[in-house]
Amino acid sequence: MDQTADIPTGKDPVCGMSVKITDTSRKHDHQGTTYHFCGEKCRTRFKADPYFYLSGNAKIRGKLAVKGVSYTCPMDPEVVQDTPGTCPKCGMALEPMTPSTAPSPELADFTRRMGISAALSVPLVVLAMGPMLGLGLPMAWHPYLNYAQAALASPVVLWAAWPFFQRARDSLANRSPNMWTLIGLGVAAAYLYSLLATFAPWVFPLAYQGAMGVETYFEATGVIITLVFLGQVLELRARARTGDAIRALMDLSPATAFRVQPDGTFEVPLENIIAGDLLRVRAADKVPVDGEVVEGASSVDESLLTGEPLPVEKTVGAALTGGTLNGSGTLVMRATRVGAATVLAQIIDMVSAARRSRAPIQALADRVAAWFVPTVVGVALAAFAGWMAFGPSPGFVYAMAAAVSVLIIACPCALGLATPISITTAAGRGASVGVLVKDAAALESLAKVDTLVIDKTGTLTLGRPQVSDVVPLGADSAETLLALAAALEQGASHPLAKAILQAAADKGLDLPAVSQFESRAGQGIVAQRGATRLGLGNEALLASLNVAVPPQVADQAKSLRAMGKTVMFLTQGTDLSAMIAAADPIKPTTAQALATLKSQGITIIMATGDAQATARAVAQSLGLTQVSAGLLPAGKAALIAHLRAQGHVVAMAGDGVNDAPALAGANVGIAMGPGSDVAVESAGITLLGGDLTGIARAITLSRATMRNIRQNLFFAFGYNALCIPIAAGLLYPVTGLVLSPMIAAAAMSLSSVSVITNALRLRALKL
Repeated sequence: MDQTADIPTGKDPVCGMSVKITDTSRKHDHQGTTYHFCGEKCRTRFKADPYFYLSGNAKIRGKLAVKGVSYTCPMDPEVVQDTPGTCPKCGMALEPMTPSTAPSPELADFTRRMGISAALSVPLVVLAMGPMLGLGLPMAWHPYLNYAQAALASPVVLWAAWPFFQRARDSLANRSPNMWTLIGLGVAAAYLYSLLATFAPWVFPLAYQGAMGVETYFEATGVIITLVFLGQVLELRARARTGDAIRALMDLSPATAFRVQPDGTFEVPLENIIAGDLLRVRAADKVPVDGEVVEGASSVDESLLTGEPLPVEKTVGAALTGGTLNGSGTLVMRATRVGAATVLAQIIDMVSAARRSRAPIQALADRVAAWFVPTVVGVALAAFAGWMAFGPSPGFVYAMAAAVSVLIIACPCALGLATPISITTAAGRGASVGVLVKDAAALESLAKVDTLVIDKTGTLTLGRPQVSDVVPLGADSAETLLALAAALEQGASHPLAKAILQAAADKGLDLPAVSQFESRAGQGIVAQRGATRLGLGNEALLASLNVAVPPQVADQAKSLRAMGKTVMFLTQGTDLSAMIAAADPIKPTTAQALATLKSQGITIIMATGDAQATARAVAQSLGLTQVSAGLLPAGKAALIAHLRAQGHVVAMAGDGVNDAPALAGANVGIAMGPGSDVAVESAGITLLGGDLTGIARAITLSRATMRNIRQNLFFAFGYNALCIPIAAGLLYPVTGLVLSPMIAAAAMSLSSVSVITNALRLRALKL
């Protein structure tokens, strides 16, 4: 009889597995009920947040697709695979495309290998250089010194340096010769030559043999490998520093949140929060996720995301962004976007993607790299042949030293790093002040911009207009007409719509029922109220609806626009019922930002869908002389195309859906962060702060970045142009100078470090 059939079972509330209930099974009591678990991990997760699993929220969260981690190369971002490994093109270790704060496994591995290599190389050098160092080694030891050096060098070459040889092999198999090809060839040649000289010295002519036999390069191979590891460790650490901005952004999210539940408020893991949860944000706490305030009032410091120093007042209905810092008040918020959907997560993804993108200037380095390694191998062979033919005795020894030095010193790593390391650092620096770079091409284009086209509403102005005038043109009262206009604008997100809705709400007006809404881009909105067609918009809308504007009404509208106000017309059927005017204050930072942009040599053109008179009034107050008004989305795009056809490099700054075509058509589009998602998607640069000072910062950043890249390329090209001839022995006939392979290895490592160090200067760039 099966006795186990009588053992009661339960269901694990975390993973759903069936659990046999015994005296030793894992369990936890919660609110009078005992729950059983398959293992300690599930019990720990349940104890941290019982509500998450008992409310059904865990099932809701489980339906969200979780993307696997992909890996890519920082120098060749087109290389993407699902598992860790090395790049088949350049040999560098692949990095996870999903941002992570975890330490680099390659850095840990290379640090360990470097330590062991150094520990074995020190006695190796002492043995090889003993007589020159005055150590006076006994003559009886001399016949065995090469054997001792071989014993010390072999673990360094065959174990520590094994990743070098694997990458060199892969580079040849993939027909993509790179730095590891040269290092592998150089180290292998020196090591194999030394083994031959130690264990078969009779194959060499007597002229090559000294008191201790044929000269070997065991100490050179050990020191070369140690120095290559040193360079790689320094490089990996420096590359890790370029990701500090991403790690700082990731650290903005708190690990826990205070969920408001029916039985109280409880601190729970952040990953257990789903959209719709009510969360309490205490004074001085970080806002956990995106949402809206449902209770309380406070000021929130958003500077870490936007770069703007002044706290923003938040009351009921205000939007909150995860990662920002609450002030002295307490808020209750409703989560609207969590996990990868939050603004902070999207910022991190955008910065991470920018780090992986390639600037057009990188094509220069790519063209050079395509022929660089074969050329270096050719130079090494030529140097070997030259020393064998014309060098002093023993010629083979000199020839081997020259060939190995050329292979080691000509590492193209610095050339490959010159562009991506600067882009990586710049993307992080920009993110720290609210300038998000979508890709490297946008950053390069921005550095060349000479003309900036700016939208008015939400870009030059606050984008929060207020209704200033309601002018009845018929028998209906101003309040009736305002309510009708607000009914038309229900659900709209345009700043003018919000102004009308807010004005109606302030007066406590009841909105009539309307239906069949139709939004007409650049014109306005049309809907039905019973059998009557309603319209609210500009003159272009009136023309499409065949509604005439009497001369006296046109004059009155002109007067309102001369004061910088935007005028909208309300129609009922074919009758013109009202004019509604709204004024949008200019942002306090706009005037100074425009002055800075002009000092940077930028020509500024204001492009807006507003009427000419309104646009002129705003432009005049800001000292702008070039204005294009009354433009539909296609008109803005046409303006951009016209400027580009004249040879200008054009940037477009806007925040609305109607700006998307122009943003996409410009050399580089600049989206003002608080604007629409469509505008952000169409742009190459996004400004979280939402004002023009961010454009000046972005231009400063782009120009400094391109200057930095050109410096890096100069260092990389100049280094190789100078060092390869010296390593080959070009100076020997004049100075008697012969470059040691060990010195070549040190110089090679320093070349990469110098490029990275120069790029890291962008972290301190004043924006």
